[in-house]
Amino acid sequence: MAAYRLQKRCDEEAVFVVEGPKMAAEAMAAAVPLRAVCATGEWIERQKDTNFGNAELFEVSPAELERLSAMKSPNQVWMLAERTSAADAALSATTTPFTLALDRIQDPGNLGTMLRTADWFGVRHVVCSRDTASCFNPKAVQATMGAIFRTRVEYVDLPAWLDGCGQPVYGASLHGQSLAALQPGNSAPAVLVIGNESRGISPEVMARVSQPVLIPNLGGTAESLNAAVAAGILINWLSWNNYNIKKEEQR
Repeated sequence: MAAYRLQKRCDEEAVFVVEGPKMAAEAMAAAVPLRAVCATGEWIERQKDTNFGNAELFEVSPAELERLSAMKSPNQVWMLAERTSAADAALSATTTPFTLALDRIQDPGNLGTMLRTADWFGVRHVVCSRDTASCFNPKAVQATMGAIFRTRVEYVDLPAWLDGCGQPVYGASLHGQSLAALQPGNSAPAVLVIGNESRGISPEVMARVSQPVLIPNLGGTAESLNAAVAAGILINWLSWNNYNIKKEEQR
């Protein structure tokens, strides 16, 4: 099992690692197929009525769990889950206010945080450039806090995907129009692009952005925002604008 600490091995076998009681509960609630479950006796005892499907169940000591884990403080359970289309089924059963597009995001923690934020606002569809960090990286999975099981994440040729999406495309930019003054024109589907942590949106993707958006620097001192923080502000902005527009349409 320790071989699955290597991302390459997980990629080859289309699996990913889930760790800790909360993430394990999220995975089981989403009915994600499991290949193996390694856990302490205490955790297993609490799962007497749980059906693990075809997964192999192993009781391990804390020391053995530590050898499996990529976490500094391993926590009771380690699972090997299959990459699945469960999120696709969830997406088809609900509506998503817009699509989040991520261009060259490199930090797995930032990526996971963005997925978690999108999940909070009901954004269930995320498209990523092929050079964005893997959403199945253990650090990204943990940072999603379960959003990975409720969000469809696709890796695409992002400029080509934007060419074919047929939707307004908003993009975070230091040269955009201030979101304080910008109101999306309608509640039709749209795309929000967040770029690389240090370089922003690539020129190829920016050429497809129909409306660059600036988060005003009200303090006037900080040079930039963390990419995940910027994403949270813009997801909130676009979500609430869509919500208010729909309320007006229903009157």
